[in-house]
Amino acid sequence: MTCVHYSSATDMWETPQAFFDAWNKEFNFDLDVCATDENAKCPLYYTKEKDGLSNRWAGTVWINPPYGKEIIKWMRKAYESARDGDATVVCLIPARTDTAWWHDYAMKGEITFIRGRLKFGNAENSAPFPSAVVVFEQEVKGRK
Repeated sequence: MTCVHYSSATDMWETPQAFFDAWNKEFNFDLDVCATDENAKCPLYYTKEKDGLSNRWAGTVWINPPYGKEIIKWMRKAYESARDGDATVVCLIPARTDTAWWHDYAMKGEITFIRGRLKFGNAENSAPFPSAVVVFEQEVKGRK
């Protein structure tokens, strides 16, 4: 049985499969940078042990990062990976529009607010927060 995280006791929230599938249909992801062996959405993925923050992100990347204080590190890496021309990064994140990380990074991407509340993993109830998807498009070097 897959370990599902959806309480306030954790900052890990398993991406709903149907939600991922819809975004994957549009982007055809190469890499899931913040996964577990049980919930990885792509054949190529990084776990906590493989440390997605320390590895290069390339191609088309899916990220559903931990939603706690560390989220700023993940959003910075997502933004910088796209800015540096290494990846297009699609981020499923809490819509915390009052936070510094939202203003410093999320607002630099293309934002889609999710209507309603997502049900993460096998949770019985919807999340206690709204969600958004932020896309950081890979910058093509030399383009004017």
